[in-house]
Amino acid sequence: MSTFDLARLESIIAERARSGDTNSWTAKLYAAGMEKAAQKLGEEAVETVIAAVRGNREAVISESADLLYHWLVVLNLAEVPLDEVMAELESRTSRTGIAEKAARPAN
Repeated sequence: MSTFDLARLESIIAERARSGDTNSWTAKLYAAGMEKAAQKLGEEAVETVIAAVRGNREAVISESADLLYHWLVVLNLAEVPLDEVMAELESRTSRTGIAEKAARPAN
């Protein structure tokens, strides 16, 4: 099992995002702003869904990695630390998913 985790990836993204390195996709994506990063996140989500529906295990792995990466870029641009998302997930484990969803405020 890999010891690499999302916290480490978050750290790498933060480091590269502001580097200005023209050879860094992260720096280029960060410079392009939230709209572009969010667009890429959406594209990767759709590609992950397509891979899953097709039953393509290798593509699910690859597209999931892309999805997580772009999600963390969006979090970085939004100035939302991964820890806050993890805390939210942790808070939801004290009740069932159905009860948790029912307790959310209506939009």
